[in-house]
Amino acid sequence: MILDIFDILYQNLADSSILEAIAVIFGIMSVWFAKKENILVYPTGIVSVLIYIYICFFAKLYADMGINFVYFVMSIYGWYMWSRKDAGKHVLPISWCKPKDHLISAGMLVGFFISLSYFLSNYTDSNVPVIDSLTTSIFIVAMWLMARKKIENWIYWIIADVISIPLYFYKELALTSIQFTVFLVLAIMGFIEWRRKLRELK
Repeated sequence: MILDIFDILYQNLADSSILEAIAVIFGIMSVWFAKKENILVYPTGIVSVLIYIYICFFAKLYADMGINFVYFVMSIYGWYMWSRKDAGKHVLPISWCKPKDHLISAGMLVGFFISLSYFLSNYTDSNVPVIDSLTTSIFIVAMWLMARKKIENWIYWIIADVISIPLYFYKELALTSIQFTVFLVLAIMGFIEWRRKLRELK
């Protein structure tokens, strides 16, 4: 059983494209910069998502292809939010979500999940419509919270990464599956680091 898994992993890695490798590298760089609260999270992330729009289309991961369009838009929004300064020249600070933020996040998650599940199940040939919709919906909320520098964004990333690792392995995108394993580790580290930074500010 274990040997079979390694055989599949080896074959998938052998079939991985240079394009996927580039997307993985820039994706990992983006999450690393996010962990460090560095604005380079956005330009590096944009390179990765544009490549994944192409990759996900051919892998029939339509919701994930769609989320990369959303990532692109949210990256522009986040880039603006992170670089914006108020009259006192203060940049956007790290903070915990308020009750209103939790309600908006929950509403976004449920709304996107129901809509995407229905669309993918009825209008595409996706063979994983529910899981694809779930990860996509979680990622959208995570991106929105990250753009606003809410610590809880990392919790959403962690949950979605755990689901995405086997999903991309199943879709024979081994490098991307490995990438999400790295993302998972970085997301845990990011949560710890952002929480530490917030405590230091108080």
